Amino acid sequence: MAGGLVALLDDIAAIAKIAAASVDDVGAAAGRASAKAAGVVVDDTAVTPRYVEGVTPDRELPIVKKIAIGSIRNKLLIILPLALLLSQFLPWLLTPILMLGGTYLAFEGAEKIWEKLAHHETHTEPVVAVGPEQEKAMVSGAIRTDLILSAEIMVIALNDVASEPFVTRALILVVVAFFITILVYGVVGLIVKMDDIGLHLAERESEGARRLGEAIVRAMPKVLAGLSTLGIVAMLWVGGHILLVGADDLGWHGPYAVVHFLEEAAHDATGALGGVLGWVVNTIGSAVAGALVGAVVVAVVTAVRRARRGGDEPAHTEPAAH
Repeated sequence: MAGGLVALLDDIAAIAKIAAASVDDVGAAAGRASAKAAGVVVDDTAVTPRYVEGVTPDRELPIVKKIAIGSIRNKLLIILPLALLLSQFLPWLLTPILMLGGTYLAFEGAEKIWEKLAHHETHTEPVVAVGPEQEKAMVSGAIRTDLILSAEIMVIALNDVASEPFVTRALILVVVAFFITILVYGVVGLIVKMDDIGLHLAERESEGARRLGEAIVRAMPKVLAGLSTLGIVAMLWVGGHILLVGADDLGWHGPYAVVHFLEEAAHDATGALGGVLGWVVNTIGSAVAGALVGAVVVAVVTAVRRARRGGDEPAHTEPAAH
């Protein structure tokens, strides 16, 4: 009896070790997959704060919370089932889908640059000025935007673990979904409340606290502007990298081969800093590729929009009276 009990305990211990190893493997794979999606995470983090511009402070965190809940629903209820089905039955579609998403990111980044250069940036009316209905509409718009970015994050993550068994893939993607959502919207919540934190510190009796608070308040507009610029760069970089790697996977090796050659040259020529400079060269090459593709798409979309506006105008217009 004692021998049987010892054997049973040994079996349980062995199973526990296997389970622990599996959990470790899932965690490690989820970490690698999340890292691959880092550029889109930066973009997501940069995009979201604009949805609380003009909102009263007491509504900022509730709005961020609503968007975060919508984001996790996007990932778990829409994107995850579709991604798993594709990876199981149509895995060859993952690369084209990734490239479509990369093209969209490149377009978004190039369009934002064009808006800045052409001074065509749009300005939305603050939510507080138009009431809760507009707040609801803004949250819905943010969740729709998140659907696109979340899909890109999840497909990038899935592409990195496509060789794993189905259940392991599902677990990894669930971990990635929660981790990325908590990371993005935790950082967003901190960003949108930093000015309030600064004001609170500025009212303290301690001179050091007051100076720190005043510095935070002065810095936040620049931080938000820098974050917006970083988001644009991230869109071009991530979109371009996805397109380069996707084209290489589909058999068009030239563009990625050029970027990879320059990356290796920088890596080999700069000694201890080779890894960092090689990454910088790869990032710049990817951003340039994203900007080129994005510019082409912006030109096409702009031409289509103008054609549609022209088609909507009356065939004959009378000159305006003066």
